[in-house]
Amino acid sequence: MVSLRTGVAGARTRVRVARSVRPSPAPRMGSLPLEADRIVEGDCVAELSRLTAQSVDLVFADPPYNLQLEGALSRPDQSVVDAVDDDWDKFASFSEYDAFTRAWLTECRRVLKPDGTLWVIGSYHNIFRVGAILQDLGFWILNDIVWRKANPMPNFRGRRFTNAHETMIWASLSPKAKSYTFHYEALKAGNDDLQVRSDWYFPICTGHERLKDEEGRKTHPTQKPEALLARILMSSTNPGDVVLDPFFGTGTTGAVAKKLGRHFIGIERDPNYAKAARKRIAAVTPVDPASFAEPPAKRSEPRIPFQSVIEAGLLQPGDMLFDEKRRHKALVRADGTLALGQLVGSIHKIGALAQGLPACNGWTFWHCETKDGIKPIDCFRQTLRENMAAA
Repeated sequence: MVSLRTGVAGARTRVRVARSVRPSPAPRMGSLPLEADRIVEGDCVAELSRLTAQSVDLVFADPPYNLQLEGALSRPDQSVVDAVDDDWDKFASFSEYDAFTRAWLTECRRVLKPDGTLWVIGSYHNIFRVGAILQDLGFWILNDIVWRKANPMPNFRGRRFTNAHETMIWASLSPKAKSYTFHYEALKAGNDDLQVRSDWYFPICTGHERLKDEEGRKTHPTQKPEALLARILMSSTNPGDVVLDPFFGTGTTGAVAKKLGRHFIGIERDPNYAKAARKRIAAVTPVDPASFAEPPAKRSEPRIPFQSVIEAGLLQPGDMLFDEKRRHKALVRADGTLALGQLVGSIHKIGALAQGLPACNGWTFWHCETKDGIKPIDCFRQTLRENMAAA
């Protein structure tokens, strides 16, 4: 989590993709709000109300968790645990916490672009209350993400399970908001061609990344790991987008945004946290834009009909196609269809019928023999696309 009534905001881009990646738009620097890339000191609700409506591409919120701690926590050796006991995490009642949550979420909803999304992180102390208020305000929950901690703090009293995770909610403004940014294919490619799951495994913030004061104490008790923010920004923003963090703390969101070519607005009421964040972000060197440019989405690439593969001579009428395990075989016909016994149809229809399924991607299901071994016929489609690009 991050400090209590803190915050920031910003704005940019328009291109968004549901479930896939489009080429990232070139940043339009002239469209950036004047307050981008800065930290605003003050109460988050008050400062949020001063931001321009529909100006922010993404909100990442790490609000107070309202931990309701009663006294100090001790280890078995009687040493005191450095727990979160700051005033910004204390509320007189659940109703007070709910009112605060509703206020900052209402302002975040106002400043988000129609195709923007919101991430909020919390623990069992608060995330269910936050989720209910999100839905009450009209947000549409896209996913809940579990952050599994590689090195969680033990349960020293031995009275409960070790609390080894936190929960993030990812939400759009409404169920009708379909063009939000989600780089599905890039995420999958970086995950050994497997869909990225909703349980993420990261260590808590330690080592050189953890900010400390002159006496070696944590600058902020709930500093989040940069790897966590990097995955969020890479999955749901484009270069040049503006990310708002209304509970900025020591600036993890801003540091990662600067590194990855995004813009940020942070709101933080604690001047010591804001000072640490400014120093931290000033030391960040942005990475080469080529290293985070998104690949073109398959859905945005030119459509290539199977008939074109035959016309180009990459396959011949009479060739046999088969699935990867050679359980099914189909004959290539001159008109661009396949024959499976007496059944004739498209590569997709015949692939589905062969498996007894309602649908099939024939490009990846059907394979053929090549001089380099067995390959999916999608390799021929890619060859044609490369030829088109060269031309």
